[in-house]
Amino acid sequence: MTRLHEHAITFEKPGRFNKYYVNDSDTKGGLSVLLRFDTRDKKPKVWNIAVLSVITAIVLGIMSARQTAPVVVAAVVAVYLLIVIIFLLAAFVKQLQYNPYSYNTIIYSGLAIFLLSALLTNLRAIHIILRSDIETMDAAFTLFGVFEGSARTYMLYSLPFILIYSVALCISNISLIRHEGKRLVNLLGIILAFLLVGGEAFLFFGNYYVSGSETEVMIHDLFFNLFAAFYLYFECMLIGSIIANIIVVRYEPEKNKDYLIILGCGIRKDGTPTPLLAGRIDRAVRFAKEQEALTGKAPVFVTSGGQGSDEVTSESKAMKNYLLERGIPKEQILEEDKSTSTFENMQFSKKLIDAENPKAKVAYSTTNYHVFRSGLMARRVKMRAVGMGAKTKWYFWPNAAVREFVGLLTEHRVKQGLILGGMIVLYVIATIIEYKVI
Repeated sequence: MTRLHEHAITFEKPGRFNKYYVNDSDTKGGLSVLLRFDTRDKKPKVWNIAVLSVITAIVLGIMSARQTAPVVVAAVVAVYLLIVIIFLLAAFVKQLQYNPYSYNTIIYSGLAIFLLSALLTNLRAIHIILRSDIETMDAAFTLFGVFEGSARTYMLYSLPFILIYSVALCISNISLIRHEGKRLVNLLGIILAFLLVGGEAFLFFGNYYVSGSETEVMIHDLFFNLFAAFYLYFECMLIGSIIANIIVVRYEPEKNKDYLIILGCGIRKDGTPTPLLAGRIDRAVRFAKEQEALTGKAPVFVTSGGQGSDEVTSESKAMKNYLLERGIPKEQILEEDKSTSTFENMQFSKKLIDAENPKAKVAYSTTNYHVFRSGLMARRVKMRAVGMGAKTKWYFWPNAAVREFVGLLTEHRVKQGLILGGMIVLYVIATIIEYKVI
C-alpha cells in the first residue's frame, strides 16, 4: 500500500482515495495526485484564457474573411476548447492549493465540464460536415447552429446524471420524512429533483418540433437558448459545488493545529447536544487525540455557538459540558457564546483566537455537508482555517447539501450575475447571428 504526506490523496482502488501521514521515503511507487491546501500565496489567474480567447477570435475572423473551409474552422475551435479545459483544470488545482473554500473552485470545475460538452458537440459538428457532401455555406450554418444550441445539447448530455441524481434525492428525502417528519425544509431535495427533471422535460418537448416564419422560429430558439443558459449555469454550479465539497470533506488537516473550532448547530431541550452536534464534537476530539499522540501537541477547543430563544443554555456551554464529560480539561476549552450564524461563528472565534495567538494554526469541525460553505465564511473573515467533516445519517446528508447549495446561490450575487449575464448575452448574439447573418 503506497502512502503519502498529509494533504496527499492516494488511489488504492478506482474511485476511492485515502489520506496518510508518513515520511518522504514512503512515497515511492503508486499513482498519486497531490492536492495541497494553502500552499500558494497568490491567487491563480486565468488571464491566459482571456488572451487565448482574443487570439482565437482574431484567427476565426481572418478565416471567415478568407472563407476557410468550415471543417478547418471547427478544428481550430476544438483545439481552443481543449486548451481552455486544460487551463481551467490547472487553475482548479492551483485554486485548491491557494484557497479551496472559494467560488472559483466551483466555477472552474463546473465550467470545465460544460466546455467538455461543447468540445464533444464541436467534434460532432466536424463529423457531420466530413460525412456529408454539403456546400461551404451549409457547412458553416451547420457548424454555427451546433454552437448556438450547445447549451441545449449540454442539457441532453447531462440527462443521465440528472435522472440518477434526482432519483437519489427523492429516495433520501422520503427516508428523511419518515424519520424526521413532514416539513417544508425536508422536501427541498424532492423539490430540486422535480425542478431538474422538469427542466429537462420542458426543453425536450418544447424544443422537439417548431414551425412558422423565420422570425417565429428565431424567437422560439432564442427563448429555449436562454432557458438552457439559465439551466446550464445552475447545473454547473450544482456539479461544481458537489465536486468542491467532496474534496474538502475528504481532506484531512495537518496534525499541527493550535485551535479547533467546533461549530454549533442546536441543542436539545435539556441542554445537551443533539446527535448532529455531538458528531461534530466527537470529530474534533478524535482529531485532537490523534494529533496529541502523533506530535504531543494538544489543541485548544473553541466551542462556538450562542443561545437561541428556545434554548435553555448556549450551544457553546452545551459543547463545553460534553467535552468535560469526555475528559477534556477545562483549560483546553475556549467558549464563544455570542454567535448566531456560521459567519459569526468564524468571526467571533477568530477574535478570541487572535487575542491569544494571532499566528495560530486553526481547523474547524462541522458536519460533512457544511464543510465547504463554512470554509467560505472563515476565509471571508481572513482566517485560514481548514475544515473536517463529521458523518451524518445517509438520508439526512443529501437534503442538507441542497440547503447548502441554495445558501451558496444567495451569496456573491454580483459575481454570479456577471457570469450568468455573460452566458445570456453570448447565446442571444449567437442566435441572432445564425438567423440574421449566416
